[in-house]
Amino acid sequence: MSNSEVELIQRCYPQIYLACHKRHVRASSTKYRLSGRDSSILAHLHPVTPVTPTQLALHLSVRGSTLSAAIHRMEKLGYILSDRTPPDRRNVALTLTLQGARAMAETSVLDAERVRAVLAKLHGEERKRALEGLELLAKASRQLMNEGAH
Repeated sequence: MSNSEVELIQRCYPQIYLACHKRHVRASSTKYRLSGRDSSILAHLHPVTPVTPTQLALHLSVRGSTLSAAIHRMEKLGYILSDRTPPDRRNVALTLTLQGARAMAETSVLDAERVRAVLAKLHGEERKRALEGLELLAKASRQLMNEGAH
């Protein structure tokens, strides 16, 4: 891949973020009881593709103990599913529940109405291609994270 491809993402991602970013809310002020950090953790999880707590902690640059407390709390809230993975039952795999996906969307740093407005600027095939591209980038990002790269 070329430097121009890397630079395109480095230039475009912040534009999307700035256009759609919303004010931060306190955990106690939402019905989901999530902080900005909690919502960020949920945003890094997927309903099907599991991530280990170690991978997530490395990626988020937080201590395992800090992440462990947040995961435990969000698991109690029904936002995260934590499964022991065979053959070594000591390993844990984290996935996002449907309730967690809803909570993440409602507490996301991206404002849903602003995202809708951005998507409305694209028509038909453009919007489809843009969304497919984002999904592909997210998929590759999860793969990189699952490989233990930071």
